[in-house]
Amino acid sequence: MSAEVIRAGRAALGIELGSTRIKACLVDADDPSRVLASGSHAWENRWGDGNWTYALDDVWTGLTAAYADLVADAERRHGVAPDTYAALGVSAMMHGYLAFDADGALLVPFRTWRNTTTGPAAAALTDAFRVNIPLRWSIAHLYQAVLDDEAHLSDLDHITTLAGYVHEQLTGERVLGVGDASGVFPIAPDGSSYDEELLDRFDALVADRSPALSVRTVLPRVLQAGEPAGTLTEAGARRLDPTGALRPGIPLCPPEGDAGTGMVATGAVAPRTGNVSAGTSIFAMVVLEQPIAGIHHEIDLVTTPAGDPVAMVHCNNGASEFSAWAGMFTRFAAAAGTPLDADEVFRVLLEESLAGEPDAGGLLAYNHLAGEPIAGLDQGRPLFLRTPDSRFTLANAMRAQVYGIFATLALGMRVLEAEGVAIDRMFGHGGIFRTAGVAQRFLAGALNAPVAVGDTAAEGGPWGMAVLAAYLGHADRPLSTYLTDDVFAGAEVTTVAPDADDVAGFARYLTRYHDGLAAERAAADAI
Repeated sequence: MSAEVIRAGRAALGIELGSTRIKACLVDADDPSRVLASGSHAWENRWGDGNWTYALDDVWTGLTAAYADLVADAERRHGVAPDTYAALGVSAMMHGYLAFDADGALLVPFRTWRNTTTGPAAAALTDAFRVNIPLRWSIAHLYQAVLDDEAHLSDLDHITTLAGYVHEQLTGERVLGVGDASGVFPIAPDGSSYDEELLDRFDALVADRSPALSVRTVLPRVLQAGEPAGTLTEAGARRLDPTGALRPGIPLCPPEGDAGTGMVATGAVAPRTGNVSAGTSIFAMVVLEQPIAGIHHEIDLVTTPAGDPVAMVHCNNGASEFSAWAGMFTRFAAAAGTPLDADEVFRVLLEESLAGEPDAGGLLAYNHLAGEPIAGLDQGRPLFLRTPDSRFTLANAMRAQVYGIFATLALGMRVLEAEGVAIDRMFGHGGIFRTAGVAQRFLAGALNAPVAVGDTAAEGGPWGMAVLAAYLGHADRPLSTYLTDDVFAGAEVTTVAPDADDVAGFARYLTRYHDGLAAERAAADAI
């Protein structure tokens, strides 16, 4: 059955360029809960000239490798190599700045979401728009370039996101899904496109410094989930599959950001639902019933892939520091003559953390490899702190590390709680949730809300993108209905309610964490 689905081109392909891995996921387009094959390629951002970036050559090296890995997996599992699909979609890390001239040449190195050099621009735009504009948003990068009088602006033709760039290379269409676009520029209340009044305000802001710049002409066109977004061209097929086996003409859905695919991958696109995506960064998405009254630097106002309003709490730093600790223990196991693979080390350390005290025994772990706006940090300095009377055990140390992943997120979520935003259930997804009952339980304690994890939790964004691709054939129904009826009807979901001791223990940890940020700032200034 699966072989025939692949052979007949009835599968949907989703590809996501994440922070550390490029992943591809193949599903049955008629039953997207069935994953048929997967592929991946590891990559890393680079720090150079004061900028976090990825080279565009690495984008295509990684994409072709991940796609080839998926094709090989399909052939290995089902005896058939796919050469066409019912639909295809691309997602990637949101935000950042990719600026091109009229010939499509990149004008400056890709500035990713991780950069925190746009403070003056973000503050000025927030004041002018009366909407929070975070440092990582594309429009903050563009306005900062205006404030800095950067030379490349004289040649600027258009800007886009990483997903938008890849999509254009595959189809020739310069578009973005509304969820990705909502991290570029504020979206209108009806969720259809950019806010027209704010576009006018931006042009007025730059009129003296950069009179030739019109923001409407440089931004990609906005599409909602289910709208056609072009077809795979001959050149696009060769870029993705240099072997020549992939056939052109495949329909593509709108390119999306990783926040949108996370919502889809957890089925959290209806009001009072939300999800937490934990990877290199960590962020929470909460679908709103009504607008938020205040302006908060901790809260982004973005949308679902269908254009519904969402409050986003985004933290630049997620599980990377925990991964670094796991790498150290992996090496220790090898040096001791009892080697363990990385997944096993993660499992052991996470399960050990369950034996830790509810407040991690007085230990503190800061996971800030990069700057963290919610914590007021322009630069990151990972720190592990204890006092002489802290209980320094492996269980407490690992619990502190897991708490550290969720702590900055919890600071932002407290703001939503104060705004009266109600959450019936949060969904967790990402690799850290693969070890059952650990990160899920601690997140429930950190948020004081039930946390659900499904059997697709570790599939994450690329699976969510494959679902959005499959939705092209079902867009006669709302996205939320399609997810409920066609995708998650038979899904296995485990929900954990917050434990009272965990809630109280994490609250004590978070108080110490907040007070200890002074040490973080001092370290950033001193080192």
